[in-house]
Amino acid sequence: MKPIKLVVFDLAGTTVKDKAHDVSRALINAMETYGYTVSFDDVDPIMGYQKTVAIKMLLDKHEPNSDKVTVELINQIHETFVEMMLAHYRTSPGISSLPQVEETFEALHQLGIKVGLDTGFTRNIADAIIGRLQWQEKGLIDYVIGSDEVEQGRPYPFMIQKLMYYAQVEDPQQVVKVGDTAVDMEEGLNAGCKLVVGVTTGIYSREELLKASPHHVIDNVADILELIKAE
Repeated sequence: MKPIKLVVFDLAGTTVKDKAHDVSRALINAMETYGYTVSFDDVDPIMGYQKTVAIKMLLDKHEPNSDKVTVELINQIHETFVEMMLAHYRTSPGISSLPQVEETFEALHQLGIKVGLDTGFTRNIADAIIGRLQWQEKGLIDYVIGSDEVEQGRPYPFMIQKLMYYAQVEDPQQVVKVGDTAVDMEEGLNAGCKLVVGVTTGIYSREELLKASPHHVIDNVADILELIKAE
């Protein structure tokens, strides 16, 4: 049995508190800025995707004239969203890790396992979150990647594969993926990870996560430790 060498976690909703669906709300507000009224029912199911892809999905649904759905418009909405999220993570009170996340990172390191973070955010948003929580200063994480650092984000496996390269892990059967959305599960399965684990701390319920065929669904990130030890 090959040992687990790398665990890849999502950010918002998995390791970072997403209070009152802050990310979804920012995307709704960014769309509203350009005249598109969308709801949480529209946005929540596509959280986890690279945000330019999510914006195109929303425009395809809400813009009747497909000629108006241009790369320029998508990028404009995305830039507005990024500005909102950077301001949120840099200045809003209450930005925090979810319960037992930091302890779980420490426990994984004690087991000789590297900790990676991947996200549907761009790298500058990821850095704002991590900087606010001081995870790198605390030595809690090893690698970070944003969706703008690969050719395509989730559900494609490229972010996980790049983290594997950083960690010098060649076999995806030595990798665990943990996330709170269906597209996190798809990403892990597409990468061939040994364990693909959904966590119910985000916007997806247990039932919704199970539809994406993960190997396990847990209610607290710390539960990943027992799953790894059981392998």
